[in-house]
Amino acid sequence: MSIRQDMKPLADKIKHEFVNRYDTEPLLIRSPGRINLIGEHTDYNDGFVLPAAINREIILAISKRRDNLCKIYAHDMQQEYEGKLYPLRRSAQGWPNYILGVVDQYIRRGKKPAGFNCVFGGDIPIGSGLSSSAAVEGGISFALNQLYKFKLDKIELVRIGQQAEHQFVGVKCGIMDQFINMLAKTAKVFRIDCRSLEYTAIPFPADKVKVVLCDTHVHRALSSSEYNLRRRQCEQGVRFLKKIDKSIHNLRDVTLNLLEVNKKGLPALIYKRCAYVIRENARVLQGCRDFKKGDVNSFGQRMFESHTGLRDEYEVSCRELDVLVDIASALPGVVGARMMGAGFGGCTINLVKKQEVESFAKNIQEQYTRRTGKIISTYTCDIAAGVSVISYSHLK
Repeated sequence: MSIRQDMKPLADKIKHEFVNRYDTEPLLIRSPGRINLIGEHTDYNDGFVLPAAINREIILAISKRRDNLCKIYAHDMQQEYEGKLYPLRRSAQGWPNYILGVVDQYIRRGKKPAGFNCVFGGDIPIGSGLSSSAAVEGGISFALNQLYKFKLDKIELVRIGQQAEHQFVGVKCGIMDQFINMLAKTAKVFRIDCRSLEYTAIPFPADKVKVVLCDTHVHRALSSSEYNLRRRQCEQGVRFLKKIDKSIHNLRDVTLNLLEVNKKGLPALIYKRCAYVIRENARVLQGCRDFKKGDVNSFGQRMFESHTGLRDEYEVSCRELDVLVDIASALPGVVGARMMGAGFGGCTINLVKKQEVESFAKNIQEQYTRRTGKIISTYTCDIAAGVSVISYSHLK
């Protein structure tokens, strides 16, 4: 697959760094970040999501070794890791575990890669809710499958990435990030059923709106622990409701009416968490119908409603995200806006009419700085394809 022109210098750097370190030609992989238009914290509740891959990505260079050593160099952090694959142990450095966790999943499946060399880097902002972790996991999983001809299908590679994060990293994430990283298509958003993994590709209305991300640069360590806590709170609600209806397996199976009828039996906090997820699932399905009808304004309204729910019911927003959404709601050309990702920092996602993108970026920066004394970064994104091999001819 070809590489976008503005990523070619980075791809060249990654390749040259690799060749200088390991004196061999690598397999080169591009692995994209992702956005989620609507459907936050629904994936681990077997719900619906509407993500897409974007043209911000990680470039990964990799080759086999003849021993069982794993040597990895993180280009952006200028940090390296070296360790044995057999026995495989977690790294105190943290970041290598996203790669080692994937190797662990291959080993658990009876697929035992030999050692390998790897260099990676990219332009996905870390901690911004664009799932740089899934891009690393998807890239290395795809690369090992290519290198060693394991012949695993893409759905199995998706599961490998998710289980690596569950069992090795310790974050009980849903499956959305890994799924869209692996299967995304150019100019399409995917309505994914996170229970069955059935999906529908829906054309993104690029003729009407652009995706603009506003990065708060707020990265809070509590996001992982609070993420796992929200999952446990949803599970608590399900356990109670299952006593009433044994067919309930997850919040996906709960209607808002059933929740309301049994509200008094639930702690107020658990009720709020469950209500948000049920309403958010409905917003995804309604939003897909909006897109199919070409009604971007109705879709945008659902984005604003989603943010309100994330702020007030799920309580994973923060002041910086709330200020950005408030500013965006009053700017010309803004169709919809909300926080995106696990929460407590990261980015807002904004749908902005094409002719207003430049003025939007300028105005929101100015007003945000005036209100908070802080600065943000803005990224205008195109909808991209999933993980792929980069042809060497594009790097000559």
